[in-house]
Amino acid sequence: MIDRRQALGLIAGFVLPPPARADVAPQRSEIRPALAQHFTDAGTVGTFVGYKVEDYLVIASDTDRSGQAELPASTFKIPNSLIALETGVVGDPDQDVFKWDGVVRSIAAWNRDHTLRSAIAVSAVPVYQEIARRIGAERMQHYLDLLDYGNRDIGGGIDQFWLTGRLRIDPVQQVDFLDRLRRGSLPVSKRSQDLVVDILPVTRVGDTIIRAKTGLVGAQASRPELGWLVGWAEKGGEATVFALNLDVREPRHLDDRMRLSQACLHDIGAL
Repeated sequence: MIDRRQALGLIAGFVLPPPARADVAPQRSEIRPALAQHFTDAGTVGTFVGYKVEDYLVIASDTDRSGQAELPASTFKIPNSLIALETGVVGDPDQDVFKWDGVVRSIAAWNRDHTLRSAIAVSAVPVYQEIARRIGAERMQHYLDLLDYGNRDIGGGIDQFWLTGRLRIDPVQQVDFLDRLRRGSLPVSKRSQDLVVDILPVTRVGDTIIRAKTGLVGAQASRPELGWLVGWAEKGGEATVFALNLDVREPRHLDDRMRLSQACLHDIGAL
């Protein structure tokens, strides 16, 4: 018997510190280089990690990038929503309204009032920055420590740390966090976890439901933008938790986040 977090870490060639959680059955891990071909065919590079829950099987496209920590960008809207609900910054994801600040931004869907549900659907960054400010640094740090989220570093500004600051998380850690959310085993209330699962954007592919959140890290001096898609697929009572990131070298690669995730999920029998 080994700890779930430790088992997930093994796929990336390192062992994560085991938190005090119940042991699970020993997990298997596999590297399937054929999955990486999807990124090559799309004219980019990336990584995919999938955890087939019922099989206790972690599958990754590679041994290197799957363990490289990056800014979470808008995938942080998942824990940010959870913390907002847990602290009471948001009481009801459909009733509490965040008023538009009147600043016209390039994404038209951001230029209006939002609830938590509508804000996560259009990935409204200004709304979540306001949520983070209302949570405050002390409570935010407490909950990132409690949730064991990434490197738990909120340096760089309370409304910037997940966008341009010091917070980092790798694909394996994304899978671990999301699986704990999916199972309702995070150390916060069941209500908060259930509500966050409920507001996650949903894509239906045949008889499979994919709950997932995108993220986009801005371009840096030595590299292009980085696109995330993290979530899980539910099919016939079985679940596969996954995390994908890729270099956004062309605008079409934004849509490729979902397309390539579905291709990898199909290859591992999750679609």
